Amino acid sequence: MISCPSGHPIDGAEGEPRALRLLIGTDTYPPDVNGTAGSAYRLAHALAARGYDVHIVCQSEHGPPRVERAGGVTAHRLRSVRTRARLTKRVTVPLLLMGTLTKLLRRIAPDVVHVHSHFLVGRTLINAARQLCVPVVATTHVTPPIHPPHRAPHRAPSPAGRGSVAGNAVDDLVGALAWRDLARVFGRADHVAVPTRGAAELLADKGLTRPVEAVPCGVDLSRFRPREEPKTWARAKLGLPDRETALFVGPLDAEKRIDDLLRALRCVCRQADAQVVLVGVGPERPQLARLADTLGVGRRTHFLGHVAEDDLHLAYASADVFAMPNVSGLESVATLEAMASGLPVVAAETNALTHLVQQGKAGYLYRTGEVPAFARLLTRVLTDSELAATMGGIGRAVAVTHDHLRSLARLEEIYTGLTQTYGRRVQQLA
Repeated sequence: MISCPSGHPIDGAEGEPRALRLLIGTDTYPPDVNGTAGSAYRLAHALAARGYDVHIVCQSEHGPPRVERAGGVTAHRLRSVRTRARLTKRVTVPLLLMGTLTKLLRRIAPDVVHVHSHFLVGRTLINAARQLCVPVVATTHVTPPIHPPHRAPHRAPSPAGRGSVAGNAVDDLVGALAWRDLARVFGRADHVAVPTRGAAELLADKGLTRPVEAVPCGVDLSRFRPREEPKTWARAKLGLPDRETALFVGPLDAEKRIDDLLRALRCVCRQADAQVVLVGVGPERPQLARLADTLGVGRRTHFLGHVAEDDLHLAYASADVFAMPNVSGLESVATLEAMASGLPVVAAETNALTHLVQQGKAGYLYRTGEVPAFARLLTRVLTDSELAATMGGIGRAVAVTHDHLRSLARLEEIYTGLTQTYGRRVQQLA
């Protein structure tokens, strides 16, 4: 067995090849519902299905640490505490995290570490991997704010006040520090892979010196596809009334502007027998439930909470249109899943969606926060089945070009290349 100076194994016993061992680090993981959690989950299980020895390190959803194994993936859940942070409702305990992850790395002895954020778990795991001579791939699904403010309308204003000189100065300073922090953390990785080409260019412009390339998260076209069964079948499975349905999938956070969807629903119901179905969990659920009641659409608003990845296709199968009031990340995996499922999309116009939806083709885009336009477009799709079918077909064709197997193959190339490079370095040091 060849080892680097830290003792990290490169080959199996007696030099025999073994399955590549991968450790994925993420600050959010199911049952969290968001793009980062879903992407990490899908990648882990796809790699396990291809014969990789896959481990996940993430926060415990309940608090106490534990190890669980499902679908060929071993999840090492770290002790966590409750928080109202945007990415997840719980975070790992910072105290002694470096020591915990260093011990975990020594025990697992992965060939490659792949972090999915630059927050607590991600940055600490990168530091531990560097100490133990383990190659690192880094991915981010979110970026710091980009100013001027009109380019990021979903961001909350600084405490100094919206549009004030002091407020803009604070926003600029916070944004600059956040970008510097991301570049510093990911600058210690061997390779950086982000979901879109625009994000890759942006990170390079912001000072990241490591190689950056676009590797889309992609979508599983076999799981997310148009269903032959009638929508009544899926609605019955989920316990939903048989009505025209607008679906949202994602965290119930304030920045998602789900309140805009509920306000739009009130207008839509004047012309259609419609309902909204919300898949996801988050701190805004109580407020959204109260708002729905206040607007008179409480009985037409259904909270499904967390839906397991294996059952998520049922939510898309139950819907007539996918509604996305706001996207804060680099891409919207949920929107891509909806398109792969043959759903037309009505969404707020963001960089993450413009290239996917394409105005008037796979759906409609409107300016974030413009509820009357949101309602008008939802009504148009829900009351015109021929239009909805045409847009859904176009969306499916777009989704086909984002097959997750292509992205998976590229990541495998990156992993293999890094292990070979590190292997040569070890041989030179031996």
